[in-house]
Amino acid sequence: MTATVEPVRIVIVGAGFAGFETARRLLRHQRSSTDHPIRVTVISPDDFMLYTPLLPDVAGGLLDPRFVAVPLADSLPEADLIAGRVEKVDLAARTLEVHNREDAVETVAYDRLVLTPGSVTRLFDIPGLAEHARGLKTTTEALYLRDQLLEQLELASRETDSAVARARRTVVVVGASYAGAELTAQLRALADEVARQRDFDPQEVRFVLLDMADRVMPEVGEKLGDKVLEVLRSRGIDVRLGTTIDRLTDEVAELSDGTTVATHTVAWAAGVSANPLIESLGLPTEKGRLTVRTDLSVPDHPDVFAAGDAAAVPDTTKSDSAAITPPTAQHAVRQGKVLARNVLASIGTGTSTNYRHNDLGLVVDLGPRFAVANPVGVHLSGFAAKAVTRAYHLFSLPRGANRMAVAAAYLGDAVYPRPLVSFGLVSAEEASFARSQGIRMSDTD
Repeated sequence: MTATVEPVRIVIVGAGFAGFETARRLLRHQRSSTDHPIRVTVISPDDFMLYTPLLPDVAGGLLDPRFVAVPLADSLPEADLIAGRVEKVDLAARTLEVHNREDAVETVAYDRLVLTPGSVTRLFDIPGLAEHARGLKTTTEALYLRDQLLEQLELASRETDSAVARARRTVVVVGASYAGAELTAQLRALADEVARQRDFDPQEVRFVLLDMADRVMPEVGEKLGDKVLEVLRSRGIDVRLGTTIDRLTDEVAELSDGTTVATHTVAWAAGVSANPLIESLGLPTEKGRLTVRTDLSVPDHPDVFAAGDAAAVPDTTKSDSAAITPPTAQHAVRQGKVLARNVLASIGTGTSTNYRHNDLGLVVDLGPRFAVANPVGVHLSGFAAKAVTRAYHLFSLPRGANRMAVAAAYLGDAVYPRPLVSFGLVSAEEASFARSQGIRMSDTD
């Protein structure tokens, strides 16, 4: 009688772009291999993979949040799925402490560990920031920002105090990189639609976009960045570079340039940092991200691998030996492919390889009729960039049903007005950094 070979337990922490792609490829092996059987477990706080690049469209009322959420049970049917947060990793015992949504604790053992917990919004120790600002990393936050804008505009329409009404019609966004710029553009489009349907001057709704950098969206280069700045300002958006928030209350944002802005709506999109789990490991980090080799393994821990936003993956396409890959979806997906291959190689199936990927550029949707893109170094703006941007997102969504839903929404947007619907399902507390992303104040810079 042939002895039964126990499957190798591969546990993936996080179901973002890197973790999701790793799981998909490992499950192909799980289905087909008998010589080296494996059992894939995915641990994630959510039961879906979130397509984060489209969250500004959710905040702007263009997309339903279900369209950007890819169900894990449907997409990874053979995996063991655990909905919970990993609070502790015991590298010596090869176990994880997992807390579910009711805070019950489960211990999960592994033979190979893949750390892809992703990133959280990067906060700073600014008085009032954690209490009064909201981010854009989750569907909860995106829905809150949409409802908050619609509700504040409704309240402003009935307000008799002109100063209070002006504050309700003022939105402050911090971070003029692609996430912040996209969010501002989509919220502007939503506000414009409210103004059209309610018959008031759209310029009564004021948007202030702040960034400490001296350029808007430096990721796309000087030429396209200047074009973005021109378009944002042409839409009446007050873009202030070299400026950030010094203090925030529920009614006023005090800025570093000495001015104040009365507002009830502040969105914080000023960068990301690795998931707090990484710091708890006690392992070497670079810029807060877990140090890994070019094969995505963790030094001195051959049974542990990491990738995505939480890992400092060496960028071998750069001449600078200290360069690491940026926290973008395209790198995370391609790292997931390498991760799956190298994890299998570590158990005797196939050969390992090093991660190397030339950045293919960025696509940025800036609301109605405008986008910028630099695919493979070709600078595009306007309608051409819009077509490339939307085609890219449709192609990148990893599930046919999601692609169809998003495509239908895009087509509907070309014909029908954006729906002005505020369900009020997300409270300010639920959309806080602590509740929506699990960020503790001790995690801030």
